Amino acid sequence: MINALRGMKDLMFEDAGRYEYIVETASRLAKNYGFEYIETPILEETPLFMRSVGESSDIVGKEMYRFRDKGDNDVCMRPEGTAGVVRAFIQAKLDRQQGRKYRFFYFGPMFRYERPQKGRLRQFHQFGVESFGESAPEEDFTLISLLADIFDELGIRYRIAVNSLGCGECMPRYRKDIEERLRSVSDSLCEDCVRRIDTNPIRVFDCKNEKCASTLKDLPRIGDSLCERCEENFSKVRSLLETTGMDYFVDRDLVRGLDYYSGTAFEFISDEIGAQSSIAGGGRYDRLIGYLGGRETPGVGFALGMERIMELVEPPREERKGIYMGVMVREALERSLALASEARKIGRVVTEYEPKGLKAHLKGADRAGARYAAIIGEDELSRGEIWVRDLSQKSEESIPFDSFVDRLLR
Repeated sequence: MINALRGMKDLMFEDAGRYEYIVETASRLAKNYGFEYIETPILEETPLFMRSVGESSDIVGKEMYRFRDKGDNDVCMRPEGTAGVVRAFIQAKLDRQQGRKYRFFYFGPMFRYERPQKGRLRQFHQFGVESFGESAPEEDFTLISLLADIFDELGIRYRIAVNSLGCGECMPRYRKDIEERLRSVSDSLCEDCVRRIDTNPIRVFDCKNEKCASTLKDLPRIGDSLCERCEENFSKVRSLLETTGMDYFVDRDLVRGLDYYSGTAFEFISDEIGAQSSIAGGGRYDRLIGYLGGRETPGVGFALGMERIMELVEPPREERKGIYMGVMVREALERSLALASEARKIGRVVTEYEPKGLKAHLKGADRAGARYAAIIGEDELSRGEIWVRDLSQKSEESIPFDSFVDRLLR
């Protein structure tokens, strides 16, 4: 027997229902905020992620599903969603529409080769949004608000961590200073943090190694070196969060795992999922579009991991809907299928081809979640009628074939 690959999971039954509910809820709320749906390819050129996510990141260094295709192209399965949306934005020349603002949402599978664990798979699913062309800190707040609305409607409790990662003016000064400080304590850092000193030193603060945390605890953070503009923007975001009563705190160690972030960064944390408490995160990336060859355009976005929250979500119980159609004699099957084809133009219809007794059909209708069980037996066929039971109202009647659809569905 051939099984699914390690870290790859089928979505069926309750999990599939939870996934659909998360997507429907998040998509509807994103549309309420003015976002439009975008879908990008799963397979992209590898340099897209090397330039955006950053060669210093664990994703590029260790986790990408990367290979040469039959045309000898260097390609990979997308490990995250933002880079693909930015590539589509540039390819469509939307970066040249000066003064225009674009807001997109997406959902689908991402791929990272890492050790599978609860809530973290090698094929996992994200819902994300990206906003282009708006530099105001109010847009950062708006995206945080959208994410909060999504979790509120899904019934998930959370706290919001925020930080500022600086900009092209204040980050270089801080980076030069922190590099020197890190080199002086490099003997007390883990191998990954030593490597990051030369590639992306700010990411050492994302390390979970206890020895590193102890060594780094007294070093200055980027928040201590913000320029005036970054300080004003971050202050505005915090003020808006306070005005609206959102539960947030400033996390000086919040740096995000991807290299393209700058300015406001945020993370949603839930205590309901154990040690892996981050359920969503995002922030501003005003330089990313320029890095990827487009015109400098401000951007901000977020992504939430669906597997991380799936067990916390309980979709509302659906009311019975549609029709279950069955026959008690084979001679009635052709008439049943003709009526089903007509009814499907209006609503949901589940059909059973095998002739069965009434009790078996009623069980089938119950399993199908149907509102009506519509059965044709020998007597009904001779009279040109179909027997119908309303499984919600517990009533029953016989309806002529020619008025069946109008009576039940219109």
